[in-house]
Amino acid sequence: MIVLKSPQEIEKMRSAGQIVAEILEILRSEVRAGVTTLFLDGLAESEARKRKAVAAFKGYGGFPYALCCSLNEQVVHGMPSKRELVEGDIVSLDFGVVYGGYYADAAITVPVSKVTAQAERLVKVTEESLYCAIEAAVPGNRLSDISHSVQGYVERHGFSVVRDFVGHGIGKKLHESPQVPNFGEPGRGVRLKPGMVLAIEPMINERGYQVKVLDDGWTAVTCDGGLSAHFEHTVAITEHGPEILSIL
Repeated sequence: MIVLKSPQEIEKMRSAGQIVAEILEILRSEVRAGVTTLFLDGLAESEARKRKAVAAFKGYGGFPYALCCSLNEQVVHGMPSKRELVEGDIVSLDFGVVYGGYYADAAITVPVSKVTAQAERLVKVTEESLYCAIEAAVPGNRLSDISHSVQGYVERHGFSVVRDFVGHGIGKKLHESPQVPNFGEPGRGVRLKPGMVLAIEPMINERGYQVKVLDDGWTAVTCDGGLSAHFEHTVAITEHGPEILSIL
């Protein structure tokens, strides 16, 4: 069931979203060659604690870390490790908090120093596709209008959209209805209404869209070894259009 949020609830989610946005910007500033993703994980959790928020992912479904760190061919749910970042990597940082009883969730993909032109283009197109999706998140549209806007933009640029993982509703739970795919025909699914809050998150592959999950039970990677990028925002649908809650 889709739960519509009141203006008061959206204000609480806005506070959670601000915390996520602040922490992701801190993490972005720390991404450089020689830094480990385990360090970034500890930093994210520490910064959440400073703000009296709880890292949403740690312990969720048994996930042992506060931050999802997905490197290069890793799509989502990558586990932090002692592996040091090197020039040319791209790293997707997915982070969420619960604050005042409400969740917010966002993700960025950050190049490490100088990357290839193809990697840079993948990151750029993925981020741009997120904003295409957000533009479609207006009252009266259908859910699949969001999905179609991502797929159309991404495929025009020669990349592919992951099918196995999707965005989601968010609020008092990290994952609520509806699921928000990044692909599909327009004009389908539920009609968008003020009070809906969605975590919209394009996951885009350099080559084919097929992915697989590694033996750790969490880390999803591209089947063909191509790069993958991920961007996400928590977005409220209002009478005046979409409002990004996870932005500074």
